[in-house]
Amino acid sequence: MLKIRLQRVGKRNEPSFRLILVESKRAAKGGHAHEILGSHSFRKDGTIIKTDRVLYWLSKGVQVSDTAHNLLVSNKVIDAKKKNVLPKKTPPKKEKTA
Repeated sequence: MLKIRLQRVGKRNEPSFRLILVESKRAAKGGHAHEILGSHSFRKDGTIIKTDRVLYWLSKGVQVSDTAHNLLVSNKVIDAKKKNVLPKKTPPKKEKTA
């Protein structure tokens, strides 16, 4: 199954990301991307997305990771609600006293 996800590139302490299409079982850093669909940089370029290619792959049934989904929603590529990507907090367990 193919998946659209982010791949971290750039120097240490200067993160920038690529939006890539990769097999879901492979690591994003493995270099086995089928296609580079865009880039996202916090410092310089902002976000560049190949909208037509992203929509093409979404029409073929490709899944999107949660963070990549939020990036696509922020740039108005897809019309949906953002997903919560923060981990769920679990309440502390109470000890039973006998």
